Amino acid sequence: MAVTLKDVAEKAGVSRSAVSRTFTLGASVSAKTRAKVELAADELGYAPNALASSLTTGRTKLIGLIANNFQNPLILEVFDLFTRGLQDRGLRPLLVNLTDATDPAASLRMLRQYSVDGVIVASSTLPSSFAESFKTAGLPVVHAFGRTSRAPDVHVVGIDNVACGCMAAEALLARGYGRVGFLGGPQSATSTQDRAAGFMGTLDGCAGVTVTASYASAYTFDAGRAEMQRLLTDTPAEAYFCGDDLLAVGALSAIREAGLAVPGDIGLIGLNDMEMARWQNIGLTTIRQPVARIIEAAIDLVVATIEDPDRRPEIRLFDCQPIERQTLR
Repeated sequence: MAVTLKDVAEKAGVSRSAVSRTFTLGASVSAKTRAKVELAADELGYAPNALASSLTTGRTKLIGLIANNFQNPLILEVFDLFTRGLQDRGLRPLLVNLTDATDPAASLRMLRQYSVDGVIVASSTLPSSFAESFKTAGLPVVHAFGRTSRAPDVHVVGIDNVACGCMAAEALLARGYGRVGFLGGPQSATSTQDRAAGFMGTLDGCAGVTVTASYASAYTFDAGRAEMQRLLTDTPAEAYFCGDDLLAVGALSAIREAGLAVPGDIGLIGLNDMEMARWQNIGLTTIRQPVARIIEAAIDLVVATIEDPDRRPEIRLFDCQPIERQTLR
């Protein structure tokens, strides 16, 4: 039979309430009592029941983790860092897949059924109103990889996508490219809009430089490949800023299949620095997004907001950096 709290109390020679306090974060218990309880629990193989504990504390320690682009390999890194980061704090992730979804109502119903303590929306394509709907429902929420604003309604952690577009434009200018293009993800995505704005704005008015913009249907390999195949039927640019590494890898595949060379005929620069970009047969020049720091900050903020629901929304942005490899001349 399962070892109970009563069994631990009897073996340690303490009250059941003392055992309960030992395994309740922040509860008052003497060092001597704690040592006795932990020794007894270890010898009996006892572990506190998380569900039972939630009935006492009113906290489930569940954090809803919402994402909507499971086709992008970067999401695996995001999930790995999120789940480990939450578990290291004694919290548990509840994963919600929102692929192709735009209405938060169904997600909100699910999260309420499980009585989550907080929500992290991990998406660069969902609008800010999506995360705001959870706050309106009374849930502590952080939008990771979200769009920034001067007066945010929820916590936002991520990067300055406009600045990344500027960085990509400057990289192409420094290498003397005269015909350049932006190859973005879905035009409706805020991340696409901001990256395009930074890129096009930096190049606007530059003497001897012509700029085009095109958009893939999704942030996927197939979408990037299909859009580049379309571009190659006309006169392509000399170099492209692809608004995501996966788009860039898809574009690279299409260029090579057409018998052209990268960077000899067409240059490419991506954004994210996902693991695939570092593979020797790809070697993508890109802009590194500090994913681990973003996730750590998102967890910090959701925990702080659970403790202080009236905490004012804040923005935390992290700098990106160009990574030189072999897809620009």
